[in-house]
Parts: sequence; C-alpha cells; structure tokens
Amino acid sequence: MYELKKTDITEMTGVELSLLFKQKQLSPVEITESLLTKIEKQNPIVNAYSFVDRKFAIASAKKSEQRWLKGVPLSHIDGLPTSIKDLTMVKGLPNRNGSLTSNNDLIKVNAPFSERIIENGAVILGKTTTPEFGWKGVTDSPLTGITRNPWNTKLTSGGSSGGAAVAAALNLGVLHQGSDAGGSVRIPASFCGVFGIKPTFGYIPQWPASAMATLSHIGPITRTIEDSMLMLDAVAKPDKRDWYSTRIFSGNWSGRGLKTLKGIRIAYSPTLGYVNINPKVKRLTDNAVKRLEALGAEIDIVDPGFTDPIEIFSTLWFAGAAKVVSSLNSKEKELLDPGFLEIGMRGNDINIIKYMKAIDSRAELGQKMQEFHKKYDVLITPTLPNVAFSAGQNTELNTQKDWMEWTPFSYPFNLTQQPALTIPCGQLNDLPVGLQIIADRGNDLLAINIAKHIEIEFPSKFLSFPNMINN
Repeated sequence: MYELKKTDITEMTGVELSLLFKQKQLSPVEITESLLTKIEKQNPIVNAYSFVDRKFAIASAKKSEQRWLKGVPLSHIDGLPTSIKDLTMVKGLPNRNGSLTSNNDLIKVNAPFSERIIENGAVILGKTTTPEFGWKGVTDSPLTGITRNPWNTKLTSGGSSGGAAVAAALNLGVLHQGSDAGGSVRIPASFCGVFGIKPTFGYIPQWPASAMATLSHIGPITRTIEDSMLMLDAVAKPDKRDWYSTRIFSGNWSGRGLKTLKGIRIAYSPTLGYVNINPKVKRLTDNAVKRLEALGAEIDIVDPGFTDPIEIFSTLWFAGAAKVVSSLNSKEKELLDPGFLEIGMRGNDINIIKYMKAIDSRAELGQKMQEFHKKYDVLITPTLPNVAFSAGQNTELNTQKDWMEWTPFSYPFNLTQQPALTIPCGQLNDLPVGLQIIADRGNDLLAINIAKHIEIEFPSKFLSFPNMINN
C-alpha cells in the first residue's frame, strides 16, 4: 500500500492522488474541496484562474468518488483536479478567450480536449487565464488583468498559457491544459519552473481550429512528467471535428522508460546560431547537457543550420490575428488589447504573394529539420534566452517591438510541427531556467524519456513550491 508521506494533500501529484483514490485513503471530493480553498487564497495574488465553478467541480468530484468506491474508475485521471485554458470550450462553463468582446454565456458543447478529459472522469475546476485570443508570450488582458509569476509576483508568468503554468507551479489543480502556437506552453512552463510539452501536431485534436491554424498545438502543463503522460493518455485520441488532425498516436504515453541514454545522438545548440543568450542561462543548460553525456548520450555542439525564421512566423501569426480582428465590428474592436489590434492591422496589410512565400519557406524549414534528424535523435536548446522579466509588459527590452523577439527558441518548432518540451534544469537569481528538447515528428516519446533523466538527475527542489516573493 502507498504510504502517505506528504501531510498536505494539496501538494500531491496526480500519480500519488490516483493511488490514494484506488486504496480508498483519499476521496476526489476531499482533494477538490481542498484545492478550491487553496485557489480562493492564492489566486487573488497570481491571477491563474479567470473562472472557477465550485458547484460544477464538486458535482463532478462526487460522481468520481462513487466510481472509485465501487472500484470502477473511468481511467487513471478519474477524480484528478484539472484546469482548462480559457481558449478551449467546456460545456456548462463560459469561454471568454481573455477578451472583452466575449460574454458569460455558458458553452453548449465540449471541445475535443475537454470531452476526453470529462470522459476519463477528471474534475474540471475552472478556466485559466490567457492574453486576448492567446496572441502573445505573456499573460495579461483587458478582461482579466495581469497573471504573475509565483516565484516573484513582480515578474511575468509568460504566456499565453500563463494561468495554466502558474496553477501547475502552485498545484492549484494537478493537470493543466495549455495551447502552443509559438511557444505558449513552453514559455510559461519555463518561467514558472514546471514541465510542458507540445506534442507532434495532430496528436491532440483541436476544434474549433485555432486562428493560427496549423501552428497551434495543444498540450499539458504539470509539475511532473508522469502527470503529463497521464493527461496525454486521455486526450491524444482522434476527433473527426478536427480536419487538420491527420496524425494518430498509437499506444500509451505512460510507463515507457528509456533505461540508458547510450547511443542516443543529441545535437546541442545553445544559440541556434543566431540567439543572444544570457551567459548564465547558457551555463545552466550546458551543465544539464553534460549530465546527459555522463549518462551515455553522444553530444555534438552543433546548430541545426537555419537562419532566424521570425519573418516567416510573423507573417503567418499576423495573418491569423487579422482573421480574428476582421470578424469583429467597430465597437468590438475598440474593446481589444491595443497590441492585438495593432498586429491584426499589420496582418491585414500582408498580400497573398508574401503569405504564400511564407508557406513555401515554412515547408523548406520543415524539410531541413527532417534531414537534420537523420543524424540526430533530438535537438536540445535553452527554452528561453533569459529568465522572467517584469509583469505587465510585452517585451523584455525597450528595443524589442514584438513578443517573439525574446522567444527565439520556441516558434521555429511550431513552424515545423515537431514535438518540443521544456523541463526545469536550474535556477538563476531564484528564478527557473528551462531546457528544451525537440524531436522529429512522431518521436515524442524519445524526447520525453530524455527529459525523464533530467527530472531524475536534477535536485528535487524543482518539485517544491514557490513562495510568491514580492520584492
């Protein structure tokens, strides 16, 4: 029988809670009520949740409790407290998209992700914060205000899945859904010191389609890798509503380890050949890669050989924003985040020739990375070139115009649709630093298993909880 080592059930992982449900030492209702109380206390400080429905959550937890008592849970995540990003529809809850142009009407249908979560018995606590329509790499909006980093509340959580990452870091729920069209899972997960992954495009269906179309992946953000794997087991299933989802994952995500790294070919690129990185961040990622080499991996320090694709990405990103803005009337446009309205207007000026050239350049980048992975199993980079900066601003430096200028390691791999994850590998000035692992499309489990070695090798303090310092 699993021994209860933690005295506070709100600090437990999903794997631990599931075991205790099975052994009837703990009830889904108990953990749900405890976490709802924790959210009431901590959410006003960090603004991780935009909407919490106690009645909705408790009703779900009671149904789960009965299933566990009868020994017929729906899955390993039955009863686990979960959050959904406020870009993803949940039947019976509002979907605001972080925007004043929305309303509080209750949604009448589940998105595929939410449907799979509910079918597997997880308890949805509420919706997590996002910038308006998920448009940038930090989390603030005219609707919900600023979401703050739990390691230092004067700093940004990152975005656009900032609410989910903060909720994961503080265990305001154990399973959290993010979406990533340019780094929106990996950026906040790195800044908040948790695990986040965007799987191969298409493994998790997305409907309605993102405004950013085939740039956008959905993925979990959790404190541990195994909790994310439980979530992926539930949601990486086909759904006919998603016309773009052509890839189907077969098998299980959980429990498939890589005992040795011997013979694994890793390309380590600390700058991608063009990134200006904080030397202290590089030192931490260098150290993590050296640990992998000591475990038997073959390491080459080599760049993947492409120039910064920011113009390709920006063309597609701004065009997606223009599509959203064009659907709004003049009064609604006045309610928008000025930054989002601006990129929408810039996207409106992109002509079809420029757009189609960006599509061609994207395909060339994807082909280059497929060739690259003939020699290397994975590519490793820092997740971000620096640690979290001040909350309430879109860029790290005044010289930067757009958010993607400070996220150069993330958006290239949305263009290529590869699996990419971030795992904590150290701290700088008491702030988390993330390591990014990228694999060829369909080779997600290899990246995950390498990340498991990082999770084991590095100090367990990364499973501790931030003190929400405000200095």
